[in-house]
Amino acid sequence: MTLVDWIGTLGVFQILLAYILNVTGKTETNALLFLILNLIGASMACAASLMLDYLPFVILEGVWAMVSLVTLLKRFL
Repeated sequence: MTLVDWIGTLGVFQILLAYILNVTGKTETNALLFLILNLIGASMACAASLMLDYLPFVILEGVWAMVSLVTLLKRFL
């Protein structure tokens, strides 16, 4: 696996982990853990998509990361 593969895989794993923790009742969508996993995971997946020059996932993961960041900031403001 290349570095891009590792970055993308770890990013997607974090997003999936957040989802699994949410649907199993271990965390809520407004919980700090959920938001951080989504922010970091989506950012990593977006970065990998940029490196692969694959615009659809750059948009998807970029928006996902931005929504997570805004929600996280609102939590503290």
